[in-house]
Amino acid sequence: MKKVAIIGSGSWGVALAIHLAKLGNKIKIWSFSEEEANLINHEKKCKFLPKVTLPENIICSTKYEDVIEGSDFILHVTPSKFTRSTVKEYKKYVKNQPIIICTKGFEKETGSTLDQVFKEEMPNTKIGVFSGPSHAEEVSIAIPTLMVIASKDPEILSMIQDVFMSPEFRVYTSHDVKGVELGGAFKNIIAFCAGVAAGIGLGDNTFAALITRGLKEIADFGVKLGGEKETFYGLSGLGDLIVTCLSEHSRNRKAGKLIGQGKSLEETKKEVGMVIESVDNIETAYELCKIHNVELPIVNAVYQILYEGLDPQEAVHILMTREKKFE
Repeated sequence: MKKVAIIGSGSWGVALAIHLAKLGNKIKIWSFSEEEANLINHEKKCKFLPKVTLPENIICSTKYEDVIEGSDFILHVTPSKFTRSTVKEYKKYVKNQPIIICTKGFEKETGSTLDQVFKEEMPNTKIGVFSGPSHAEEVSIAIPTLMVIASKDPEILSMIQDVFMSPEFRVYTSHDVKGVELGGAFKNIIAFCAGVAAGIGLGDNTFAALITRGLKEIADFGVKLGGEKETFYGLSGLGDLIVTCLSEHSRNRKAGKLIGQGKSLEETKKEVGMVIESVDNIETAYELCKIHNVELPIVNAVYQILYEGLDPQEAVHILMTREKKFE
């Protein structure tokens, strides 16, 4: 039995809490919202997972010290854009606990991956990155799921494997922290594009092409930023890309679909109702591509759709009529 601190009470943080609690661990969740904390504590419900009843061994607090004190490790599950500000608030309560990053994305202001943010804010803390094809809605009801934990520290790899593994939840290990993190961050952007394709009524041929060429862009970009190529063909790359591009659970795909149907970005954010990591990261990825001189046509097209008013149908035409290439 482990004492686990989870920073973030959204759907993913609560889904991980449910899984670990069912395995007998003691779970404390931090939430910025007193309303969410009361819902979890008194009604054993999460507003983002309304059909699930939470186990009794999950409690929630709005105080970092109550959640972190005495924990064996910390799962960081806040949106990427709030990562640094949140870490600044709770790092003084962290002693020697490892921190496992369960968030997928970049820091917009710096273009940094989230492990870089933690290294800057907490340079002596052991870090892991947990990623893979995993919708919160399915993990919370024990649908079989596979994930990968990446860390330079072998103790973190063995601990997370041991704590999370069950007949419904299988965990692989990796030393490629950068690759695992980049695969998880970048696939959200391609999933947004898949949603746009659905929104304008394109078909299976298009989705297959988008996933294939999107994976090529993820791998090219990821290697340029320090990841290992084979990582992007594993769970945190190809696996996560497939599930996020094709599933109706995906808020990134849903957001893209609404844009494809003609909704504005503000209307889309309101209808989705949760943080859309792809929207927060498309601009960052576009800027990083320019900095590192990597040609990513799909990223360029979706950036133009969101920020330069390019019509989605015209974006498809531009991608389809690019100069001839050798695969």
